[in-house]
Amino acid sequence: MRRTLMRRTPCVALCAAVLCALFPLLAAHAQQIKEQPPNSPTWAFPLITEMNIPEGPEPQTLPGSSRSYTFAQIYDLLNPPDWFPDRHPASPEIILKGHGRAQACASCHLINGLGRPEMGGLTGLPAGYIVQQLADFKSGARIDAGGRMNNVAQDLSSQEATQAADWFASLESRAFTRVVETGSVPESFVGPRGGTRFAKPGGGMEPIGARIITLPEDAERVRRRDPFAGYVAHVPVGSLAAGRTLVETGGAGKTTACGACHGPGMRGLGNVPGLAGQHPIYTARQLYLFKDGRRNGPTAAMMKAAVERLTDEDIVAISGYLGSLTP
Repeated sequence: MRRTLMRRTPCVALCAAVLCALFPLLAAHAQQIKEQPPNSPTWAFPLITEMNIPEGPEPQTLPGSSRSYTFAQIYDLLNPPDWFPDRHPASPEIILKGHGRAQACASCHLINGLGRPEMGGLTGLPAGYIVQQLADFKSGARIDAGGRMNNVAQDLSSQEATQAADWFASLESRAFTRVVETGSVPESFVGPRGGTRFAKPGGGMEPIGARIITLPEDAERVRRRDPFAGYVAHVPVGSLAAGRTLVETGGAGKTTACGACHGPGMRGLGNVPGLAGQHPIYTARQLYLFKDGRRNGPTAAMMKAAVERLTDEDIVAISGYLGSLTP
């Protein structure tokens, strides 16, 4: 049945009010992503494109959830959706409620902690490691690609940082990205919300080159921030075998065998984070950031030596192989 204008007006007015309140935060979020780091490949540091995705005011739903949210609510960085509140442990307030520049953690890393590809997963990482990274963002020792996490850390209290770190560390990690070798990938674009890449409607195929192209398994579910909707990371043919050699042996002196610090199966060792099952594109971003000096901190010196001689192809191979491992 067609809705009358009178019935639609309150909903439209409410959405408009929400968008007006969020505009400064969303504008800053978008501007950060548009700032391409120098000498960095665009596939690893994706830029927002001009292609828009329709977002009407109608409530959105997900199978299995009794809740509904408008897109304005779904992309509220201070109050992200919690579609399945009974399917995760009770969280500290900062996970779902942000303030100032301290966006709610779940707005980017999702309520499952596995995160969107451009943000990275936090589940099962050592709490001490997470706290240290937040301190490095706050001090400026570690520079986020667009400055987002530096801003978040500035407005995050030490208590909130500890609570969030302890909570994410307590979550059980699982595979969230499926790694596939291929010679060609769907033509894609980076959406206007955070940097997620989507296949172009009606688009063709293009050579993958020396890139990692990560796309949603189900684009509509990912748009709604479904915590159970994963991704497919496409990597060039031969990447997994090449990555395994570099990760396990160091590639005849090209780098350091990763297990020496990151432990058996790349699942972490002490306060050193696990790498198995991490989003490949996120791992690649970190390798580039270590290499060009934007990622620093107490343990960065060891990583700088490890990445110094890596080529773009090496970074793709290492990241793809690590992402293919069971967390």
